[in-house]
Amino acid sequence: MSPEDIGDQSGLEEDTVTKNTLAAGEAQSHGKSLRALTPATLKSISANGDPGKFGRMFGDLPGLVIYDLPLLELAEAMVDNPSTNPSGDNPDIPAGFTYLGQFVDHDITLDTTPLSDQTADPNAIENFRTPALDLDSLYSQGQGIAPHLYGRKVEPPYGPDNKFLIGRTLPSPDEGINAPLPNDLPRNRVGRALIGDERNDENLAIAQTHLAFLKFHNAVVDHLVATRPDLTGTAQFQEARRIVTWHYQWIVLFDFVERLTEPGLIRTIMQNGRKFYRFRSKPYMPAEFSAAAYRLGHSMVREQYDFNRVFREGGVVPASLGLLFGFTGKSGAIVGELVDDPATQSTPGIPGGKLAGLPSNWIIDWRRFFNLDAGLASQATRLIDTKLAPMLADLPGEQRPEAVLAFRNLRRGSQLALPSGQAIAQAIGAAPLSAEQVASGPVGAVAHKHGLTENTPLWFYVLKEAEVLHQGVRLGPVGSTIIAETFLGLVHGDHGSFLWQRRNWTPELPSQKPDTFTMADLLRFTGDINPIGEDQ
Repeated sequence: MSPEDIGDQSGLEEDTVTKNTLAAGEAQSHGKSLRALTPATLKSISANGDPGKFGRMFGDLPGLVIYDLPLLELAEAMVDNPSTNPSGDNPDIPAGFTYLGQFVDHDITLDTTPLSDQTADPNAIENFRTPALDLDSLYSQGQGIAPHLYGRKVEPPYGPDNKFLIGRTLPSPDEGINAPLPNDLPRNRVGRALIGDERNDENLAIAQTHLAFLKFHNAVVDHLVATRPDLTGTAQFQEARRIVTWHYQWIVLFDFVERLTEPGLIRTIMQNGRKFYRFRSKPYMPAEFSAAAYRLGHSMVREQYDFNRVFREGGVVPASLGLLFGFTGKSGAIVGELVDDPATQSTPGIPGGKLAGLPSNWIIDWRRFFNLDAGLASQATRLIDTKLAPMLADLPGEQRPEAVLAFRNLRRGSQLALPSGQAIAQAIGAAPLSAEQVASGPVGAVAHKHGLTENTPLWFYVLKEAEVLHQGVRLGPVGSTIIAETFLGLVHGDHGSFLWQRRNWTPELPSQKPDTFTMADLLRFTGDINPIGEDQ
């Protein structure tokens, strides 16, 4: 297809994946990667028995490479408008799972290689975040190497204790909150979060999710003090970490993945074996997962949220995505003691422009994000479909086309020459979507215009499959296979996981239903569900 078939061509490449590949020094942000992976890179990595970083789940299938211009027009059509229409909500998945999914993503992928080394190591064979659900984004390298994440013993030599540090919020007198509350990430003097992965402070919803896991660990330590007084010191810490990690793995597999796919799928794969995500001993990160299928979460994002009793529909204002990014230290206005420095510039759209810390009126009410209170229904995610929140089509600080998140996702799949959705459907023995199904709806009409209905970009196909086959409430066979097999493989490939250590293990902490554990159970166990209370 000729680039002339599309209107505005300004600023876009008209070549294939070689020109589209990101430069090695390009800054990391949403939809981008520090590594300039290419099809050649992936091919060389896939030849390694245990590639560690990235590899192919369907390495024998031909890649699909598309010019930027058709992808941009398709991406610009992928807007949820109006974004507040209740018909676009997914009643099966509460809103908190969007940000649990982001927390999980940061737990399994990270590349901290210096830019100079990236050029010297083009194969990128190591993932600096272990490809495992082991919470290294929470625990970092442990008390010995990262003692700044933990509390401090009260007796000499004052080493780290077994609990995480918890930060305090600023009083919000206008809302009746007159004292600081222990409900923020710990921060240094300039507002930077002292956590295992700073990406978990890029928006307030994921920051509060990370905080929930910090508090979960601390609650487990208290639980062990009461139930296992024989455990002290390092033994107590290691047991607390095991309990936290195994319950987290259970949540991801059975409360998260099975909401995205279907109940019972994980156990079915456990019984029958993984057929497509295979490795000898060390899991790798499949490009079909990281660059396509797992980006389904972008379609689940709401344009605004009822965050707590203050910031909600009918309150001061709902919590827009812009506000959630603004009330952080990584992406927004929290600058610590620099708040009084006249040289510190204000963050647009944030009252006051710069903040010494997180105000207490921005502490999350978890009842609004997970099913915790029969009297207050949680918000839903948006449907898994081919429409994204309008703000994601105009990312702050970016210029077209980089401001369009859907374009970044589509181009990334083309850069890596991922197989088409139809090719993978045939490979797993599923009936591919028909051209008419892909072309359905206004967004599908744009795909049809550019000849993308029979060879469809994988990320778009996964979303369209969910939209057509399950009305957007869960994934179809291609998306489900990639997501479920990858997550199950990541847990099974971790020699410290419950699947490796104790395959028949079931959760041991209190839960609403015996022998299981959900994100709602985790929040109940932590006991900090709605810190600022009801309307005053």
